Amino acid sequence: MRDTSAKREARPAGVETAERIRDAAIARFGRDGFAVGLRALAADAGVTAGLIVHHFGSKDGLRRECDAQVLAVIRAEKTKAVTTGTAAMLFAQLAEVEQFAPMARYLLRSLQAGGALASELVEQMLADAQEYLAAGVAAGVILPSRDPEARTRFLAYQNIGGLLLWATMHLDDHPDDFAAAFRRYSEQITLPALELFSQGLFVDRSMLDDYLMYVPDPPPAGDAATAAS
Repeated sequence: MRDTSAKREARPAGVETAERIRDAAIARFGRDGFAVGLRALAADAGVTAGLIVHHFGSKDGLRRECDAQVLAVIRAEKTKAVTTGTAAMLFAQLAEVEQFAPMARYLLRSLQAGGALASELVEQMLADAQEYLAAGVAAGVILPSRDPEARTRFLAYQNIGGLLLWATMHLDDHPDDFAAAFRRYSEQITLPALELFSQGLFVDRSMLDDYLMYVPDPPPAGDAATAAS
């Protein structure tokens, strides 16, 4: 117990306050969007608007810290999943899925809002994904790719696109209980995702082999049908 207390006392003054502001902002931005004012954010965190400015400089500064926290959690959880490759890790993450709901909702809001900050968030998410997938390959859990960057981008587009589509179709059905809705979404996609990632989709690799032969020497325009036959 003394060791834990010592660690808490050693933290710089104001760190816990800044983290409380950041976590409250992730929840509020995710729920209401980025037009929410500093006073509302301050009220959620139990501080003054001036203290938010003191810690983060501006609302954009606060949003960047929110982005960094969301990215850090995604990176940590994905790294554990792709380097461990065990059912125990999967079950642990599924059991705690509600705790990730505010960050998932924040990510959705950022993607829907668009703009420079959203673009930066996505590009950093892609860079992180390439690193943890490479860690999975190094750990012997994930198969290597002919083009790791392209595979990473494809998987990210599929995952982000699926989340956005689900939110567009179903989020308004559960406006007051996003965590429960996010659990249902997670449970719906887990089995097909594991099946696809573990077993594949096509019964053989003939389409891939044909494509690999096609890529360096494609037929002239108009001859594609002849080449296919």
